[in-house]
Amino acid sequence: MLRRLTALGLGLVLLAGCGTEGVRETPPEPGATSPATVEIGTADALAAFDGLGDLSGAWKDRDCGEIEQLTTGMERTVGSRVCAAAREGRSAPALRAYGDPEFLLPAGEDGEDGAWFAVLARKPAPAYFVFVRADGRWRLGAGPIPLVGKAPEAEGGVDGTAVDAVSDPRAAVGARLAPTRHVAFLTDPTGVNGNGVSGVRFASGDPMRRLLAELVRAPGRVRPDHLSTDVRIEGPARALALPGGGSLVFHALRVVFTQKPRSGRASLAHPRYRAADVRAFTGGAATTVTGSEILVLATRVAKDNTMTTVGMRRVLADIAEGSGQGSG
Repeated sequence: MLRRLTALGLGLVLLAGCGTEGVRETPPEPGATSPATVEIGTADALAAFDGLGDLSGAWKDRDCGEIEQLTTGMERTVGSRVCAAAREGRSAPALRAYGDPEFLLPAGEDGEDGAWFAVLARKPAPAYFVFVRADGRWRLGAGPIPLVGKAPEAEGGVDGTAVDAVSDPRAAVGARLAPTRHVAFLTDPTGVNGNGVSGVRFASGDPMRRLLAELVRAPGRVRPDHLSTDVRIEGPARALALPGGGSLVFHALRVVFTQKPRSGRASLAHPRYRAADVRAFTGGAATTVTGSEILVLATRVAKDNTMTTVGMRRVLADIAEGSGQGSG
């Protein structure tokens, strides 16, 4: 089960002296075969969200060690390379001060590490964050994920409870397949007109439709250079159940661009990435470059498996010299 709490609700709980545990493991009842569940303490969730201020400071100071301590998963993967590039002169990302949070606190079945919760911060602009329990502490796993659509309401119940998609058969399959279906869509050039052979559909105007069009047109825009693209899943997906059997899935994709000059040329005619960025990531100039861009997504999957992009962030995560597939 999942508890949805606003910041006000958390404050009332704390004033009452309840919920002060970080993560509490609840064993199954005698004779039960299901694994123990892990309940997330409200005080710890609020403290983890407030810790975004520390992460913002670490980015300002280009403190790569502190960024590594405060992040996990995709955010750590991105942060390690981006912070190193920032130390070499590339602009460091600025993490804004977020507030007015609504907390989504699921119970997990993976023990203390692996537990997670989501936050929808509505100020200064709505964005999702996903925190993951790793190595005994809460770390930012994904976020901010700025909203590009309306935030869906989680599956409602008594006293604001909701259902984790993993434990809801109506939502689990669609949630699990969402990242794979994104890859199928973004690697199907015929999907630009909305009727690709992959069978995956996004409505006109959805950011995924625009991204696919960009990927299809990208090689032509750098000719006579050669440009190839690859799309892959980046890390695990986590999901909340929505009314009617749908789900809200938090996940990430890595888009890899490899650009090299045409035969007989010693340099790129139309470089995809600025020389300063290549230098910051690689330490010098490069003839053939491979860039990795991360898409951090919040995707609504309807009961009929129609997908809608709810939130999206795109970040240049790495540039490597040569035609390798990038870090990941």
